[in-house]
Amino acid sequence: MAPPIIFAAKNRALEGKIKVGAVSYLNTKPLLYGIENSELLQEIELSLEYPSALARKLQNNEIDLALLPVAAMNEIAGSRIISDYGIAANGPVASVCLFSAAPLEEIETVYLDYQSRTSVRLVQLLFKEYWRKSVAFQPAGEDYMEKIGGKSAGVIIGDRALQKLSDFPFVYDLAEAWKSFTGLPFVFAAWIANKELPTDFLNRFNAANAKGLDHLDEVVQSHPFPDYDLNKYFRENIQYYLDDQKKMGLRLFLEKIRY
Repeated sequence: MAPPIIFAAKNRALEGKIKVGAVSYLNTKPLLYGIENSELLQEIELSLEYPSALARKLQNNEIDLALLPVAAMNEIAGSRIISDYGIAANGPVASVCLFSAAPLEEIETVYLDYQSRTSVRLVQLLFKEYWRKSVAFQPAGEDYMEKIGGKSAGVIIGDRALQKLSDFPFVYDLAEAWKSFTGLPFVFAAWIANKELPTDFLNRFNAANAKGLDHLDEVVQSHPFPDYDLNKYFRENIQYYLDDQKKMGLRLFLEKIRY
């Protein structure tokens, strides 16, 4: 059985500002809006990175708290989810997909987006247990999208995925596939810490996340994006509140990738 994923945080004295990291994709903007428009901004050092870089920084204690790909939880000692909010989907997410010039049954090679280990582990799991197809997985460099063609597919995530949705004849949404496979939502990222943080700070941090979701119109207006309807993205594709069904989906995913 997987260990619990929600922990109670205790108070601890911190010297200086709390270092907070987040991914720089569009899907984080509603959560960051609430943080950036609250008094918390005076108490933290906020940095933006791609997902796998955040995992490394938290593991090395270069930051205290991060909106982190959930697959990293199995590898970070003391990892705990400290907020009711994250990045999840209960069906198509649009921004985490397998792109291909050939149908699924003809794919032989899959390039794996170097930016997120959660998406990598998810597509590997889907091929093994849901699609039941053996393919060669290849680590990808920055130019890997140019190699997608023929019988070689690739996982693309984030804003780049939204921009590529109309570029390939076959697009397999990984969150939608997980939902079909398990019947549960999929959690891509959550606010994760590996150390004790002050309870008062965590309560206000949680409230700031909630505040951002009350201002989606302002967030959309502040981030023009002609490639995809952000109203649909923020309100339909992405689900930010981590309810019990999402926690069940997260536990199942962490159990499956633990071995």
